[in-house]
Amino acid sequence: MLATFLPILAVGCRRLHDTGKPGWWLLIGIVPCIGTIVLLVFYCTDSVPGDNEYGPSPKYPSA
Repeated sequence: MLATFLPILAVGCRRLHDTGKPGWWLLIGIVPCIGTIVLLVFYCTDSVPGDNEYGPSPKYPSA
């Protein structure tokens, strides 16, 4: 479990960055039930097209 904890945080943070939200939104997962639902909605939303403040989007590469 310890070996997968950091990669799970990294993937979650990257996904939030792709949607234009800061990685600190991962902390909402601490809230029972509601936090998990909010994170699931954030993970399922589409990425911001083009570049954002965290770098280029892997889904919408720059020309």
